[in-house]
Amino acid sequence: MTTKRGALVIAACTAGAIFAGASPAVADAPRPRAVIELFTSQGCGRCPPADALLGRLAADPTLVALTYAVDYWDYLGWKDTAARPEFTQRQRAYAEARADRAVYTPQVVIDGRAHVVGSDREAIEAKITELTKVAESAMVEVNVETTRDSLVVRVAEAPASLATARATVWLARYERSRTIRIGRGENSGRSVTYTHLVKSLQPIGMWKGSALRIELPRQDTTHDAGEGCAVLLQSESEAGPGRILGARGVERPAS
Repeated sequence: MTTKRGALVIAACTAGAIFAGASPAVADAPRPRAVIELFTSQGCGRCPPADALLGRLAADPTLVALTYAVDYWDYLGWKDTAARPEFTQRQRAYAEARADRAVYTPQVVIDGRAHVVGSDREAIEAKITELTKVAESAMVEVNVETTRDSLVVRVAEAPASLATARATVWLARYERSRTIRIGRGENSGRSVTYTHLVKSLQPIGMWKGSALRIELPRQDTTHDAGEGCAVLLQSESEAGPGRILGARGVERPAS
C-alpha cells in the first residue's frame, strides 16, 4: 500500500474489475441500519430456509446482507463449492470475540456483535432494532463512488463517542445470485439459490478516527455484471473482530 495525495491507493485490487466501464455513480442508498452476515453451508439440511431469507433481506436497501459459505460440514458427503476456510475462520473469530463458542449453521451475525438463527426473521429484526437503539449515535458515515477508472471509498471523521476508535476497512466482493445444484449430503438433489455470495474478503485500509479516502484503481480484466461489493468499517480488538461501525453496499450498474 502506498499513500499519494492523501489517498490510500491499492495497486493490485481485484475489486477494480467490478467497475470497469461503469459510468460515474455514487452509492446514494440510505445509510444502512445493519450489516447481516449469514454463515451457511451446502451440506447443512437446515440452511436452505435461511438462504432464501437472506435473499429477501438483501432486497432491503437499508441492510447490507452478505452470505459466507463455510467448510466444516464437508465431511457429511458434499464439499461446499463456494466455501473458503477464511470464512469459517471469520465465524469462529466472532465466537471467540463474543466468548460464547457459538458456531453453527445457519447463523446470522448482526453488526459484528450479536448472533441469531439465520432462518428466524423475527429474531433478526428484533435484534437489529435492539442494536440500532444502542449504536445510532456511534456510527461512522461510509460512502462509495464508482467511476470509469476507479472505486473511491470515503470514511468520515469519528464522532466524539468514537474519538479513540481504530478499525479496518474491508472489501467484500460477492456474486449477486448463484444457484447451485447439490449432488450429495443432506441437501442431495436440491437446487439452492444464494444471494450476495461472498467470493473474497480483504482489508483495504486502516481507519484511526480521521477522515479517510481510499482509491481502488481499475484492472484491465473483464468485469462481471453479476458482481457487487460491500465496504465494511469494523473495529478490532485482541479478542477478535468487533462492532461494524459503518458500511456501504455497491453493485455494478447494469450495462
